[in-house]
Amino acid sequence: MLRELGPAEFLGELDSLVAIYADAMTADPALLPGRSELMRRHATYPSFRAVAARETPGGPVVGFGYGFHGASGQWWYDAVRAALVSVAGHTSARAWLSDSVEVAELHVNPRHQRAGIGSQMLLALTCGRPERTALLSTPDRESPARRLYRRAGFADLVTGYSFPGGGPPYAVMGATLPLRDPAAADDLPAPASPSIW
Repeated sequence: MLRELGPAEFLGELDSLVAIYADAMTADPALLPGRSELMRRHATYPSFRAVAARETPGGPVVGFGYGFHGASGQWWYDAVRAALVSVAGHTSARAWLSDSVEVAELHVNPRHQRAGIGSQMLLALTCGRPERTALLSTPDRESPARRLYRRAGFADLVTGYSFPGGGPPYAVMGATLPLRDPAAADDLPAPASPSIW
């Protein structure tokens, strides 16, 4: 069952959300305090929306996701804008980013993955959003998450990208809104590129 979390409720669940992030991403424990602080800051961003999934009402959170309106001055937004300009030029970067929602995090506890929770959360985060596009980044390898994003209508915009500060290569993906239902799109090929290119 999904439930939308307001910023205060999101912050109240922060420890359990960071634990899900750590399990899903096999994150280095030394990096978790920084991740917690980043998520705390994200909860103050414009048009912040978060969802949590629980197996039963009142049960523990088994998945979460959140996003917000992308804007200049946000670290991820500025890094992605520079990467898009480098790869596709100013016009394309502006088309993707000028009216976008950033899907910042989407994670499911590994014991609960492949049950459709990620698909439901992705749709809930983006449904009814006023923005024209949605963007996210994901490790640049084939994975269940990347296949989910493709089924929802996301396409690769930048691949092999290392964010400032290092780390493994990421793919930046974008989609026009509304997203398609990943469960209904299992047999559909992803478009080679979104229609706004």
